[in-house]
Amino acid sequence: MKRAPVIVHPPSSGGRRVTLNGQDLGRALRTGDVAAILRRAGFCTTKFVWDDTGIFEWRDGGPDVWLMP
Repeated sequence: MKRAPVIVHPPSSGGRRVTLNGQDLGRALRTGDVAAILRRAGFCTTKFVWDDTGIFEWRDGGPDVWLMP
């Protein structure tokens, strides 16, 4: 099974770490931050579809989870 290129890691005190093909791009506090981080890295699209499992893997909660459990 092919892994999604974008992984949004579990929430932590500093936000959620975002990686693209294994490269750490930074931390996000909301989906808008994820989009900005990805665009800066050259991963551009007109609209991000957050539940697209071919693109995104959300660990320990989806795009609506930003606080630590």
